[in-house]
Amino acid sequence: MLSEKSRPVIEATLPVIGARIGEITPKFYDRLFAAHPELLDGVFSRANQRDGSQQQALAGSIAAFATHLIEHPGGLPEAVLSRIAHKHGSLGVTEAQYQIVYDHLFAAIADDLGEMATPEVVDAWSEVYWLMADALIRLERGLHARQANDQAWSRWRVVAKEPAGERSVTFRLRPADDTVASVARPGQFVSVRVRLDDGLRQCRQYTLSQAVTDTSERVFTSKLDEGGEVSPFLHHRLAVGDTVELSNPYGDVVLEESDAPLLIATAGIGCTQAAALLDALAGSTRRVIVLHADQSEAAWALREQMLASITALPNAELRLWFEDVDTPDKVIRAGTMDLSEVDVPEGARMVLCGPLPFMRAIRSQAIERGIAPRDIAYEVFGPDLWITERSVPLS
Repeated sequence: MLSEKSRPVIEATLPVIGARIGEITPKFYDRLFAAHPELLDGVFSRANQRDGSQQQALAGSIAAFATHLIEHPGGLPEAVLSRIAHKHGSLGVTEAQYQIVYDHLFAAIADDLGEMATPEVVDAWSEVYWLMADALIRLERGLHARQANDQAWSRWRVVAKEPAGERSVTFRLRPADDTVASVARPGQFVSVRVRLDDGLRQCRQYTLSQAVTDTSERVFTSKLDEGGEVSPFLHHRLAVGDTVELSNPYGDVVLEESDAPLLIATAGIGCTQAAALLDALAGSTRRVIVLHADQSEAAWALREQMLASITALPNAELRLWFEDVDTPDKVIRAGTMDLSEVDVPEGARMVLCGPLPFMRAIRSQAIERGIAPRDIAYEVFGPDLWITERSVPLS
């Protein structure tokens, strides 16, 4: 809870800081990497730094957290904090790094604001930062304690590399060291860390695309992004027999015990989460409505796996939307996903995964169709830019 001393200062300066935070964060990252270049080795993504998305995500999270403290004095934005904590856990973020970030962030704030950065203002915003940091540290401690080991990374060997739709590949891996592996819940992800030609390691998160409870195997599916660094390495360089580093499994968008109807709405490579959840639902009589949008049927990764899972579920149905389709029918539509064409059951729960514009649109449509916001779970890969959306609740 924000102190009574800091509250009026944050209320008065939030419009200014909120407007300037987008200018402050690039200065922060410049300072941070100049002092700690090692943080670019396996923690921060260079690709996300280049396109500015990491700066936007940090700016959005700080401004959104401060806004929440003002608007909801009695609580914290637990959903957002949980999502960030799981991401940090998968990247091996340490408690000591929060102090490093604080030192360079507040040096950048002081530099940008000049005389406006009075001791009173700095103290108030320091309180905001440490309220957020301490909450994340507590969550991350709990997540680490649930794992079967105390290692941030372990080595896994590629045992199969299989085509999974246009520009998508499924990787099957088995342990390459003696680290005891944690059991992954359906819907969770791992970070994959690879060493590039210049010697630096880079990471990306991938949903485990099969509900494998046997800890002797990990399966994930990657879509090639030529503008990135990790997926081109995986697709073009990583071969069967090679090893990579994987994190423990993380992520809080998982299959829960429930009889409520379930809508799974995905687009593009977001279908990996749908594939894992459907795999885990094997034998269930639950009503499941699978909605997927893609460029074309050929581009639909994991098509055969998902169709087999849906066929095996007695109360499952499928709707598809393709931008490129020759003969639309009652299952396949042309264009973008539209929930007005879907029978949304009363009391349904929803899982969303895909590009941010897609998730924003479908979440809004779902709420209009009567699904409670609290019953809509979504996963964000890459920097979480959704937290800057004021229409999305932070709790």
